[in-house]
Parts: sequence; C-alpha cells; structure tokens
Amino acid sequence: MKKIGMGLVGPGFVAAHHIDAVRRLGDVEVIAIAGSSQSSAAKKARELKVDRSYGDFKELIADPDVQVIHNTTPNHLHLPVTLAALRAGKHVISDKPLALNSEEARQLRDEAAASGVANVVTFNYRGNPLVQQARGMIAAGETEGVTFVHGHYLQDWMTDPSVYSWRSDQAKGGVSSALGDIGSHWCDLAEHVSGLKIDSVLADLTTVIPIRYSAGSSGEAFSAGVTGERRPVAVQSEDLASVLLRFENGAKGTFSVGQVLPGHKNDLQLEVNGRACSLKWKQEEQNDLWIGYHNRPNGVMAKDPSLVSRDVRPYVHLPGGHQESWADAFLNVIRDAYRWIGEGGAAEAKSAMLPTFEDGYRSSCVVDAMLNSHAAGGVWQKVNYSST
Repeated sequence: MKKIGMGLVGPGFVAAHHIDAVRRLGDVEVIAIAGSSQSSAAKKARELKVDRSYGDFKELIADPDVQVIHNTTPNHLHLPVTLAALRAGKHVISDKPLALNSEEARQLRDEAAASGVANVVTFNYRGNPLVQQARGMIAAGETEGVTFVHGHYLQDWMTDPSVYSWRSDQAKGGVSSALGDIGSHWCDLAEHVSGLKIDSVLADLTTVIPIRYSAGSSGEAFSAGVTGERRPVAVQSEDLASVLLRFENGAKGTFSVGQVLPGHKNDLQLEVNGRACSLKWKQEEQNDLWIGYHNRPNGVMAKDPSLVSRDVRPYVHLPGGHQESWADAFLNVIRDAYRWIGEGGAAEAKSAMLPTFEDGYRSSCVVDAMLNSHAAGGVWQKVNYSST
C-alpha cells in the first residue's frame, strides 16, 4: 500500500513529536522538512533522519510527494504557511494557536472549508483516554448536568528572566502569551469535555516578569544552556492570568494560567461538577480519573481497556497498570487525523474527538474576549464567535 507523504514546516521543539507520531502509524512517510534557511533545515533533517530539506516552505509545499503539511512554525507564520498549503490542496495539521489572532484564524477556517481538505489543530490533550471517558460520562448524563467547570494550567519554564523566546515577542507570538499558548489548551479541553461553550469571560492579566534578557536569538521552548551577551527586553504579554467563565447553559467556571510558577512543570487540571458527581483529570497523573460523590466514597478510575467505555478503547494502547504518556495522547490525535486524511477529508469521516480549524478559530475568539475584558478594566465580555 502506498504511504501518505508528510512534510513538516518549522522544525522546533514540537517537530520531533509530530515526526515520532506519524512514524508510529506505519502508513505515513516523512518526506521532507522546511526551516528558516537551507543550512538550518539540512541540520534538522539529519538530526530527525529525514532525507529531504528545504530552506523555503513554498518549495516543500510544491513537492509532489507531500500530501500533508504539518505547520509547527512560530505563531506569526501560521497564516502564510497554512494558507499556502490549503491553496495547494494539501491537508494541514497545525499547532495551536491556529493563527496570531481571531481574524487570521477565521480566514484559515473559511479557507479550509472551501478547500475541502482535512484540517486539524493539535489540541492534543483531547487524545487522552480518560479525557474521552469523562466526556462520554457527561454526555450520557452520569453527572446529571454541569454546574461548575474549573481548574488551571500552570508551568514554570519562564520563571527565569533570562528565558526569552519568540513567545514573548508580540510580533511573532501574538498579543497574548500564557493565555494563547496554554490557556487555549485548557479552554478547548473544558468545552470539549463538558460539552458546553464558553459564553462570556472576565479576565485579570498580569506580567510578573516585565523585563527579560535576550541573547539575540529566539531559543526553542524548554531549552537550556543558552549563552552569550544578553540585552534587556521589555515584555508586555501576560505570563499569569485568572479568568471567570460563564457557559452557555448558565454553568459557571474559573481557571488560572501561568508560566512563571516554580515547581509547576506541566500542571494542567480540569474538574467538572454536576449534580450527581464530579470528575477531575490531571495531566501529570493522566492515567487516573477522579470521581467524586456526596453520598458515597469517592473513587479513582484507572486507565484500563477493560474499564473504559467501548468508544474510548481505541485510544488505550496498553493493558491496565501500564502507564501511558503525553506522546501516546498526541499519537491518538495524529492517528485520527490521518484516518480522516485517508478518507479525503470528508466531513462525515471526521472523528468526534478531532479538533479542527473551526475549534482553532473558536479558541482564538475566546482568548480575544479575555484580552478585551482585561483591557476594559476587568468587565464581562461576550465571546464574539461566528460559526458561519
């Protein structure tokens, strides 16, 4: 059987995980990568064991052996790279956020719909089996509705003022930093699991570290050992935020997001409370789902193919007691994406789990509402989102 050809643009931190996931599928071939220059692309190609490299993303998109483009570039390049791929008739898998802002995201959403190709945004936490288990339990009425949705996404990799990357540069990362980077993950997960849309928000944003020190180049996320003379750079994007939420059915919510909180490595937590029970999932303990009751002992459901719902079993790769990881959840999203690609991107063939450009556009609208709320002095703002 002929393999699907994949090309990746932007070989930074997450690129290796995209390549690892598609190689695990078995029916996808990594054809080429494109970087900011031919020399940097060739270096990355050697590291990632990829045969072809391009110094211009347009050349990669034009490669006839490439049917799918993975866009893992910095945010300011999401629009031009993805737009070029869509107009070339290629399927696209893009990292989040979909674009720099909601206007660009809407343009990509509309272009993807007109192109009729598969279009995916890597809100990869959806791929965790127990996330899907929680979603199914809520949809089946086991929680007796949803009254409160809350949690946080906390990291510490930007605690040191000497850490500076393109995410702190609004021209490259966008106006938002923490909310756009990881708050978008939390909000997508909250909507996906609860089955409810965020209707309005009230946000309080701050920049804990307003001056960072740059070595003159934008290092990869989570990298260490950057050396050289540094210059001070004023940072305006938020690195800490707290947000109140109102959902479409009247449910309330709250979450905090930050990337300057020592000891929190990738601390994403989501809890959904209903009338009958509560469900809580922690990314750093992702093989357990906490179930809370008021009239009987609380319980913990372990990730186990013999325990999860039938429609969740395809997302479980190992028997109970065998721990699965971030990379396995990422693989689940990529696997569903390529199944959709194999069906030509037909709407009816898309998995319900799979996040699309529609979800990416909606996420940008939610983040915009939070930024507008803070800019207006901390007042409620409706999420200005159009499904057409």
